[in-house]
Amino acid sequence: MNRAAARFTSRRTPSGVYMMIEVSLNGGRTRAEHPHVPCSAQEMATAAKEAVAAGAGAAHFHVRAADGRESVDADDVARAVSAVRAAIPGIPFGVSTGLWMVRDARERHDKVAAWKTFPDFASVNFNEEGGVALAELLLAKGMGVEAGMGSVPATEKFLESGLAARCRWVLLEPEQQEMDAALEVVGKIEALLQRARIALPIILHGLNRTAWEFIEVAAKRGYATRIGLEDILTLPDGSPAKGNGELVAEAVQRAGRAAATNRGA
Repeated sequence: MNRAAARFTSRRTPSGVYMMIEVSLNGGRTRAEHPHVPCSAQEMATAAKEAVAAGAGAAHFHVRAADGRESVDADDVARAVSAVRAAIPGIPFGVSTGLWMVRDARERHDKVAAWKTFPDFASVNFNEEGGVALAELLLAKGMGVEAGMGSVPATEKFLESGLAARCRWVLLEPEQQEMDAALEVVGKIEALLQRARIALPIILHGLNRTAWEFIEVAAKRGYATRIGLEDILTLPDGSPAKGNGELVAEAVQRAGRAAATNRGA
């Protein structure tokens, strides 16, 4: 598959709505938090396959080293990327480049520069030191950039970078856990993007208390969304989720109901 041409795959919800759901397989979660958090390359491949079968149109994961720590080391990335690509051929997927994995921006840049096996895209947090330079490196290597921003300052850095036209999509991920506050941040970011005439696809990404409600908001606004064990460990009724596949299946149902309600409003 041509990495530069990879696009999201939207799946039809039970209500007939097409919506892209990106599964976030693991994040920084540990097995102590949930027994089915995928850590090894094969576990991530299996989890990705289950999530796609449940309706995911893209996947995102944090590569792990042999000891379970998050990693951007070339060998770890190669193992995970190869396994996931074999498990979900034709489905775009990406990895995190979070600065917390390395802590030093120059070291992170050098580690990513050493990659020889590439995901379709990588997530870049534009609020992080070295984020713009890292995005430029990824683009130069032929990978897509998932532009992550959870605040107005991060969005301003993204716009100032001049890279918007070359990025794949925008990931809006406010950290606020109260919906009113989170939606206020989303609104400010939307206004900045609209003012700059940025027409990239948008993924709305909730976390913990906002995860499920943001799926409904995304469906009503015509956005894509993200869900997985990185974001939430329980179903909307509070019961523990069995894994990423169950979370995606619930998201498909929830998005369909929200979109149907919106049409009937």
